[in-house]
Amino acid sequence: MPDRSSRLGQRLTGARRVLLGSNSQAALARGAVITVLVSGLTTWAVFDRTVTVDVDGQAQQVRIFGTEVSDALAAAGLEPGERDLVTPAVGERIADGATVTVAYARPFTVSVDGVEQTYWTHERTVDEAILAIGLRLDGAELSTSRSSGIGRSGLDLDVVTRKDAVLVRAGASEPLATTARTVAELLTDAGVTVDADDRVSPAPDTVVTGGITVTYHKVDVAQVVEDVAIPMPTRTVDNADLLRGESEVVQRGSDGVEQVTFTVTAVDGVEESRVEASRAVATAPVEQVVAKGTKAPPAPAPAAAPAAPGSGTAPAPVGSDVDSLNWAALAQCESGGNPSIVSSNGLYHGLYQFDAGTWRSVGGSGVASQAPAGEQTARAKTLYASRGASPWPVCGRKLFT
Repeated sequence: MPDRSSRLGQRLTGARRVLLGSNSQAALARGAVITVLVSGLTTWAVFDRTVTVDVDGQAQQVRIFGTEVSDALAAAGLEPGERDLVTPAVGERIADGATVTVAYARPFTVSVDGVEQTYWTHERTVDEAILAIGLRLDGAELSTSRSSGIGRSGLDLDVVTRKDAVLVRAGASEPLATTARTVAELLTDAGVTVDADDRVSPAPDTVVTGGITVTYHKVDVAQVVEDVAIPMPTRTVDNADLLRGESEVVQRGSDGVEQVTFTVTAVDGVEESRVEASRAVATAPVEQVVAKGTKAPPAPAPAAAPAAPGSGTAPAPVGSDVDSLNWAALAQCESGGNPSIVSSNGLYHGLYQFDAGTWRSVGGSGVASQAPAGEQTARAKTLYASRGASPWPVCGRKLFT
């Protein structure tokens, strides 16, 4: 257009010189010049026009000296590519006041569940491009908003479609519809917080596919401390002051306490395993010392007089072998065989129902019900050696059965 204006200007300058002449030749020339000027001005009026060029919604007006769409594009400094859309087409004629629309083609790369494909679109938003290429993405999760614009450089869109899945936790199955990309995202969406001890199958980085079943077990690992008894040791010593068969505790012992630490693993709230981690003595046991009598029993007492008729106790020589008598039968008759029994009135104690005075008379301390059964029997034999069966007027006859 600038070249054409320059040539027209040169013609007008020459015309001025001709028109200013005064001879006949000049007159003829003036007529010719006027004809040329009228023709040029008519041509200029025909080809000089203003059009609107709209590029991706941005409109501008350009003045052109031409008749085709290509003239308007050149005037706007545009060089559309083969994928770009120009309306009307580049080779078509254009009228004064017309609008030329240019829509640039944009690369639109869509990855659906990891499968990628690139489209070329003239649409300027994600939603318009999705509709234009006919994708069905109902309920899908998009990496960018549907209303986001697509620039000249294009856009990469990551799409995850909704899939059916099953989550199994604590043995219960829960159907899900999810757009999670991985198992880890599925668990997060389901409100499950996974720590390092928990068990997930398949692995958290597994890609979610339709129909997948994800199993989750909550695992708790804790340190549990328990007290365990340490049995007291027992030591026996000889005691010459006690009769043979007698014994007494000279040092009372007690069990100790050991604290054992276990590593306990619970799966879904149920203990699965328990492994000992450490142990330490909290309280040491105390040794119990028992004195065992070594003293020989006293010599037998003289024979007692025969019992009066009807006394209820069969006569027997006091000097007979006391160890051969039926002491178990006597104890069963007197106490039911219970060495710690006490009579209802509190006066008689133990297997042979000693009163306190009689018990002490044969060397006992305290009361008989507090002494071991062996000691009670030994002291009952001592009593028999001195008094016969008379201390047991009713049950004494059991000695001779």
